[in-house]
Amino acid sequence: MKKIVFYIITLVSISCSTNKNNMIITGEVDGLKKGTLYLQKQIDSTIVSLDSVIMKGNSEFKLEAVINEPDIFYLYLDKNDGDSLNDIITFFGNKGEININTRLINFDSSFEISGSKNTDLLLEYFSIIRNYNLQNLDLLEIFYNAQIEQNQDRIDSVNSQIEKLIKRKYLYSLNFSITNSLYEVSPYIAVSQIPDANKDLLIKLYDTLSMDIRKSKYGKILEEIISN
Repeated sequence: MKKIVFYIITLVSISCSTNKNNMIITGEVDGLKKGTLYLQKQIDSTIVSLDSVIMKGNSEFKLEAVINEPDIFYLYLDKNDGDSLNDIITFFGNKGEININTRLINFDSSFEISGSKNTDLLLEYFSIIRNYNLQNLDLLEIFYNAQIEQNQDRIDSVNSQIEKLIKRKYLYSLNFSITNSLYEVSPYIAVSQIPDANKDLLIKLYDTLSMDIRKSKYGKILEEIISN
């Protein structure tokens, strides 16, 4: 009897230990009647599906994956219509439960997420960066028209504005990463958005990272960039 009890306790302990490494994604896709949801991750240069669920009349879903550390994941909706445009939600996954609610229309832009602080920060970052990108598009249009008109003064002026805008974007990215250096999103922004920034600035960021963040996937990549 003691052996049986010990065996049960051991199984429970192993199960709990495994669950600690689980990422559980729950949520709802409002308006979805039919399709397949995939939980995906990029491994090397390949997008790999970790779990999937076929949606048939039920808009709620649950997906799971065993993960080692916070990382970028994708929630991909295949509507079986041959069009994958705007059907991917990018988020920072972590151990524990994450809730994602979105709508069939504007699937990738109408979502709300809870349970992932890294994703909250990433969305905050991109909400500001979007303004920089829009300004850059406006300047590129002016630059293009100036080239057609062969207006060299305008070309030089716009070039100068673009350079200043890029510097502001890089400094914002750096300061945002330093401010949030306790989270894995900090080195992720550096390596994905400003890997070609001045090395001294990247070193400044790296020095603010805790040992745990330095040992994370993107902390290691940042260290490699600095070392090369």
